[in-house]
Amino acid sequence: MKQRLAQLILEKSYREGDFVLTSGRKSDYYFDCKPTALHPEGSFLIGSIFCDMLESVDVMGVGGMTLGADPLVSSVTVVSWIRKRPLPGFIVRKQSKGHGTNQFLEGLANFAPGQKVAMLEDVVTTGGTLLKACERVRDAGLDIVAVLTVLDRQEGGRENLAAAGYELLPIFTRADLVAAKGS
Repeated sequence: MKQRLAQLILEKSYREGDFVLTSGRKSDYYFDCKPTALHPEGSFLIGSIFCDMLESVDVMGVGGMTLGADPLVSSVTVVSWIRKRPLPGFIVRKQSKGHGTNQFLEGLANFAPGQKVAMLEDVVTTGGTLLKACERVRDAGLDIVAVLTVLDRQEGGRENLAAAGYELLPIFTRADLVAAKGS
């Protein structure tokens, strides 16, 4: 499954050129995992691999920052249901709702305060967006016990997350995908 997911990512989500990343850094390559995560096979593979990674982790659900994590959360919730270990999901908004409950998290009604959750992310560069999402999840009363990503670009994100007390668990590192590209 992992080999096939690497092929799909390289085919649908990898681009070379001049790009400015969310972190503000410039790069000569770009991974936009959304085309892969929104592809039927890609979604199934990501959800399956994330569920495999969470198999021995005591979590009650998964979530992540909109928009990159939206299809990841959906794929894990569906695959977890099929596997008979249902994990509900939540999405972290970039800005609070602005009306009603004025909350940052959607799907919070599926959780009780203190429940253990895993954070999902599509691509980690510096980890800044992921750390902001983690802060909002902690503020909402959930306990983050795992942080998973489709791709670790290996540009400081793992270290920044570790400094905040989180271990980053990637499906792939940039080096993994560069190696797969060459084969």
